[in-house]
Amino acid sequence: MPCSAWSQTLTPTQAADRDKSLPIVLQAREIRGRPDLELTAEGDTQFQRGDIDITADQLNYDYAEDRATARGKVRIVRDGNIYSGPELQLKLQTFEGFFLQPNYFFSRTGAGGHAERIDFIDQYRATAERATYSSCRVDDELDAQGRHVGPAWELSTRRLRMDFDANEGIAEGAVLRFYGVPILAAPVLSFPLTDARKSGWLPPSVAIDSNSGLQVAAPYYWNIAPNRDATLTPTLSAKRGVGLYSEFRYLEPSYRGKANVDMLPSDRIAGRSRYSLALQHDATLRNDARLSLRVLRVSDDDYWKDFHSKVPSLTPRLLLSDLQVSRPFRLGGRAGEWTSYARLQSWQVLQNAEPASRIEAPYDRLPQIGVRTEQRLGAGLQVDFNAEFNRFSNPVDVAGGVSGVPVGAVVVPPGPNGRATGSRVHALGSISRPWLTPGWNLKPKLSLNAASYSLDQPLANGSRSPSRVIPTLSVDSGWIFERDTSWFGRSLRQTLEPRLLYVNTPYRDQRLLPNFDSAIKDFNFDSIYTENQFSGIDRVSDGNQLTAGVTTRFLDPATGVEAMRLGIVQRVLFRDQRVTADGLPLTQRLSDLLLLGQTNLLPRWTLESSVQYNPDLKRVVRSVASARYSPGPFRTFNATYRLTRGLSEQLELGWQWPIFGPVAEPTGRRPAAETRRLQVTGNSGCNGTLYGVGRINYSTADRRITDSIVGVEYDSGCWIGRVVAERLSTGRSEATTRLLLQLELVGLSKLGSSPLQVLKDNIPGYRLLRETSGIGSNVETYE
Repeated sequence: MPCSAWSQTLTPTQAADRDKSLPIVLQAREIRGRPDLELTAEGDTQFQRGDIDITADQLNYDYAEDRATARGKVRIVRDGNIYSGPELQLKLQTFEGFFLQPNYFFSRTGAGGHAERIDFIDQYRATAERATYSSCRVDDELDAQGRHVGPAWELSTRRLRMDFDANEGIAEGAVLRFYGVPILAAPVLSFPLTDARKSGWLPPSVAIDSNSGLQVAAPYYWNIAPNRDATLTPTLSAKRGVGLYSEFRYLEPSYRGKANVDMLPSDRIAGRSRYSLALQHDATLRNDARLSLRVLRVSDDDYWKDFHSKVPSLTPRLLLSDLQVSRPFRLGGRAGEWTSYARLQSWQVLQNAEPASRIEAPYDRLPQIGVRTEQRLGAGLQVDFNAEFNRFSNPVDVAGGVSGVPVGAVVVPPGPNGRATGSRVHALGSISRPWLTPGWNLKPKLSLNAASYSLDQPLANGSRSPSRVIPTLSVDSGWIFERDTSWFGRSLRQTLEPRLLYVNTPYRDQRLLPNFDSAIKDFNFDSIYTENQFSGIDRVSDGNQLTAGVTTRFLDPATGVEAMRLGIVQRVLFRDQRVTADGLPLTQRLSDLLLLGQTNLLPRWTLESSVQYNPDLKRVVRSVASARYSPGPFRTFNATYRLTRGLSEQLELGWQWPIFGPVAEPTGRRPAAETRRLQVTGNSGCNGTLYGVGRINYSTADRRITDSIVGVEYDSGCWIGRVVAERLSTGRSEATTRLLLQLELVGLSKLGSSPLQVLKDNIPGYRLLRETSGIGSNVETYE
């Protein structure tokens, strides 16, 4: 497997046992010999014993020595590997012998070459003299000087030692040439012969970044054990200096994890040391208890701007450290299972110097302790219960102040006009009686949200220990109707799925209570069917309301695949809602109307849209519309339009499209033989395929491109070149640009900085030009 993947154990491939008792299958135009002594075959000879298959013009087999000698158009196939040449001498049982002037092809890597001589030491080891290696075809064409056109890339060696048991190939006097130009040379070059992991230096990577300039990295991979490995990567930045990135991974029966540390001891631009730390650990403890640890920390507020690719977080300015322990248990021998848990949660908030772009930090929970259960009682009743204790405190930023407060500013004491701190005990409970049938469902439910606080500072009314209990009654019901129909010549099954949700929650004044973890939910098809419009515990929306909606789906009756979905939903208020995000009562009787549609009924097209329509304003207040056109493999173009009236309006375009050249089926869809044929057809001619890739996000409100990725990929058949430029906005007037360059030699290695993860994460429908296979990403040099 590539060095970036996990494996519990590594088991080398074992060839079939070779024994003299195995039968010999021999075909030829003429066969002569002495029984149990020797055989001689001439003319279209085919010799087979066990997993060894030999064809030749002439073959002699010596029974006593168990030796086959073949001459004239000799070809031997063993374990999928193919050798061909003028003369072979081989002891079959021990696989000892030699091959003169052989050409060879390794099926696992889809590549091969030529040697003056190969000596087979045994079934696992061999030595080749004056050998070459490439996945490119050698053309019979002549160039302008009358010379034969060689392969696009080729690794040539003075001597190549292959140990299939140790999964190691060692090339002495190795030179790697690309279109005849030497690009890598080493006295000794080592690489794995399969796709398993192996210790050693990996190919260097080069990247260009507007913040750091030219960056060069030389990773060293250490295969410590079948379940542990490490990567140490010295880095050199033209602007910032020398650094070291390290990664350690482990996999045990009861725990697993990894640690990443990136150190820049002396950043010449910032004038200080910089670092990032990322830890992941998951473990199974005694009595079915589970532990999970996540730590993410960086040295300073500007780290996410200067090294955004090294911060593995969806929220690069909010970095979470989280320790959780949970354990299931049974209470009093009852059937239902309980889970107890404890958690420590801390945030690092990376603030911006611009006051307008500063963010409010979430609270730290030090600690969070709770218990939860789901119980099924008699008569179909279902009980859900959750109780927690939380201690909330304000995070501290890197400079040592309260996060969200500029350094040197006067800190407002937490209270009515600041951020409160303290403890909270809450309990969430519900009892329901669901009726579930294939055609309809009904679920009446009574819920209770109770919370009690112990605050460090008094509220406006002087209280430090407020509490409240809020009940909620809800009834959720849905139906499913079906019929057969047809659209665009396709037989389909249409469903009609109406749904009603009634919620009645009395008003409780919560204006003076602290808000540690509640926020208004996004208004969408999922949140509109919830009893509480707030997330978290501290705020519970009051209401006497009915949510009514209907969805229709068109399904393929044979496979169940959804071809189209249409939906509409709206909420009706029977009284004013007084608990709102802005504190102003909501008097609008009819909520905004939500519309949803998506389909792939049109061949090669996928269309999706969601609309939020305000009936009072009689206009659309928010919408998202996207279209994707994918007429074939490696051809995709998508466009997305997003509008939030008064806040933002964006247009996003993404694509992967051939500019010129033939486009084949994806590797995974081809037969193995065809895949190998295509992998070795690249040569020095211009017969490859050039693809354009990219994503552009344009803000019409700001009239500027906020984020963009633009690049090209060229697939010649035996090598792939990638050039990708990425621009990421880090502020209204700040952006980071980097250039990623990569040369992938199919069957050998990838050189440069890989843009593949960037392309997969940012371009919907992007597909790898070639599946990872062969020797792959594990080429190492030893001095």
